[in-house]
Amino acid sequence: MCGTMIDRGQHIRTVHARTLYDGESIAPLADQVVTIENGFIAGIQPYADATMAMDDAITVDILAPGFIDMQINGAGGIQFNEQPTIEAMAGIAAGARQGGTAHLLPTFITAPDIDYRAAIDAANAAVASDIPGILGVHLEGPFLSKEKPGIHPSAYIRPMTRDDVNAVCQAKGTALLTLAPEEQNSALMRELRDRGVHLFAGHSNATAEQMQSGIEAGIRGVTHLFNSHSPILARDPGIVGAALMNQNLHAGIIADGIHVHPQNLAMAARLMGSRLCLVTDAMKTIASTVTTFDLYGTPITLNNDRLTGPDGTLAGAHLSMDQAVRNAIVMLDCAPAIALAMASTNPARALDLDNCLGRIKPNYCASFTCLSGDFQPVSTIVKGRLFAGSAP
Repeated sequence: MCGTMIDRGQHIRTVHARTLYDGESIAPLADQVVTIENGFIAGIQPYADATMAMDDAITVDILAPGFIDMQINGAGGIQFNEQPTIEAMAGIAAGARQGGTAHLLPTFITAPDIDYRAAIDAANAAVASDIPGILGVHLEGPFLSKEKPGIHPSAYIRPMTRDDVNAVCQAKGTALLTLAPEEQNSALMRELRDRGVHLFAGHSNATAEQMQSGIEAGIRGVTHLFNSHSPILARDPGIVGAALMNQNLHAGIIADGIHVHPQNLAMAARLMGSRLCLVTDAMKTIASTVTTFDLYGTPITLNNDRLTGPDGTLAGAHLSMDQAVRNAIVMLDCAPAIALAMASTNPARALDLDNCLGRIKPNYCASFTCLSGDFQPVSTIVKGRLFAGSAP
């Protein structure tokens, strides 16, 4: 496997939740006991009815389905593009857990030529070794539009080839690929879809017609809604309009109050409902003391929770999932259950993992986010293994 020690957590069998959000109901349940066997939920019952010994139970104020981050570029001082290794993925997962994230897709952004293949190899090794929390990999580029690069280096953006399709399809676990549909061969997109790759539109200037063609070829979601793709215009709804109105599309959204105006956040939540997913788009600065780094020759600086390049272009986010949830409760004025579902149940559905993740119910994975009464992360449980500690 890998040469460094990886924290695999502590096996637990019982959790006493003073308040439990199950991922389905708006109203939480009070004083529930969750039992765990072999990493799965064996049962849920009121504390008053519990018959098992509670000596080894952990007690938490709030128990929610484990947060799932579909887009995270780095954490804990580690940037996936800089270190596409199994050790780096484990380190990013550990940093993400400080914000309550139980499962994640480490995200590798646009890089030279076929460098993304190292990210696939690392993800395959992580999945094979059952590194806690790693679901697979998210490739954001290089198959984007040079008209909407964001912080991605335009020199490395290019169309997808047959060899790329074969390489991406080698990914194990869950594979998410963000691309600009108007720049790609539709037949290749359909092949990726048919071979199990999740396709999201992003960094794209697609028209409504081009987006519809992309949907027919396999697009099933939108990456960081409102950012770096075609907006709603009077005579062209673009990608934003498609995401808001097409009931078959999911979307990730960065709820930091910087990337997207709170009114647009609220509009997306109202129109999309269970199709909207919180993502962090976090860089290596989160859960670390790093404040500056280099991204393929572009210096990136953290200032007032904003990551930018020299020209002010946003460069990912300095955001944890727990902060995104708290922001959603305030900025979207939604019930805590809705905000928590946006961080867990909805992304599980978007990734076709809703038969095992995103809910607290028998036979689901025992993956939970444990929070204090004011929704601060206390610990994270991944497949029945407890990881203590949270970000300050």
